[in-house]
Amino acid sequence: MPPGTPGRIALPVAGDDAAHKRTVLRLVDELGFDPVDAGGLDDSWRQQPGTPVYGTDFDAEGVKRALAEAKPERTAQWRAAEQAPAR
Repeated sequence: MPPGTPGRIALPVAGDDAAHKRTVLRLVDELGFDPVDAGGLDDSWRQQPGTPVYGTDFDAEGVKRALAEAKPERTAQWRAAEQAPAR
């Protein structure tokens, strides 16, 4: 499916190195998913288990919406909670 096709699953990508993130975003697209820039590593908690985007099959708009709806409180599903950033 071409990028942006309705029903094409999107995947969020977070990272601090712009060049590396562009490479991963391109790879996600080549694998058949719509890549969504999810910000830097400080924002990567928005993808943790128990957040609205985790383990879903949303399109790009759904991923963006779910990332925005994420709450920083740790949930029981948030694995590696001891190492997860405290919010």
